Amino acid sequence: MKKLLLSSAAILGLAVASPALAQDDSALNLDIGGHYKGYASYVDQDETPGTEVRSVDWLQETEVHLQGETTLDNGLTVGAHIEAEVDAGDAAAIDESYAYFSGTWGRINAGDEDGAAYLLQVAAPSADSNVDGIRQFVSGFNPAAAGLAAFTEGTLDYDNDLTNDANKLTYLTPVFSGFQAGASYTPDTKNVLANAGAAPGAFVSSTLGNTLDDQAGQYGDAYEVAGRYEGIFNNVGFIAGGGYTNVQAENETAGQDDFEEWNVGLDLDIGAFGLGAVYTENNNGADTNDNNDTYVIGADYTTGPFKLGASYLNNDNDAGGIDTDTDRYTGGVVYTYGPGMSFRGSVSYIDAEVGAADVDGTNVLLGTQINF
Repeated sequence: MKKLLLSSAAILGLAVASPALAQDDSALNLDIGGHYKGYASYVDQDETPGTEVRSVDWLQETEVHLQGETTLDNGLTVGAHIEAEVDAGDAAAIDESYAYFSGTWGRINAGDEDGAAYLLQVAAPSADSNVDGIRQFVSGFNPAAAGLAAFTEGTLDYDNDLTNDANKLTYLTPVFSGFQAGASYTPDTKNVLANAGAAPGAFVSSTLGNTLDDQAGQYGDAYEVAGRYEGIFNNVGFIAGGGYTNVQAENETAGQDDFEEWNVGLDLDIGAFGLGAVYTENNNGADTNDNNDTYVIGADYTTGPFKLGASYLNNDNDAGGIDTDTDRYTGGVVYTYGPGMSFRGSVSYIDAEVGAADVDGTNVLLGTQINF
């Protein structure tokens, strides 16, 4: 892996060092894009005495993206990508910012971006990818109101992004006969991982000195490898893949361990029908209470502008010594009414057993997504 990462760094250095011929000094022209995801939410769930959840509310997630790229005369494509979360309370926080370089040899991302384990991860079909997809953006369920302090929304999706948007270097190969592989190296995750219920730290991007190392109880550098294959066999389209992440503990404290996570997934397309399954597991970054596994099964059917879908997710987790077993059942429909525009409706039922507590809730979501 180290050889691959060193080779990637060498390619990056050559790409930057090799000037293009007949190229002017003008900067890249940035294009603006992004998305708006807005939903009316109805929820009926268990609550602790004296606590009442608002049954109807409005939920939304909005991002603005800036991107620019150019292809030089030597064939090298150079670009930059910036994402900002812009809803009230987000304070226009930067979500991702990175440069990328690509050519016939593959692609390199450098900066704040998800790693190879997430970028190449296979997703199962869903009712609404914002609700029951690989990464959950919208949910009306309020676990705190149910007294589930140890329960987090993160148990309801299955993205493998332990390094999240920490500064990293990622190399993705070209697609060879349907196969693509990737690897990432993160010098410092800045302790972004939640270990045994501890609150994750914040990312720090700095040009004023290297970050500290050998910090007790913190996590440091991380390594990721992943691969996926897309093909057709007997008129059945399929995507299969898997990935592995290892985040190093800098100076282990009692109960701490390197944080490890892996996933496998398979998605099948049979005419208008889709069927898929994903399994992912991690060790909670601990050498005790180190069981955290999730499996997802999904199916969908597409006819014209309509896509009908359903999924089932189960998460079994013993982080912090509290056994949590969560089941989520979701069904819904997505109607595409224009390019990059869709109406979405779904119903989810969640049953969570956290220690001795057993709570459930039903969430109805009606909304729209607009990509721009």
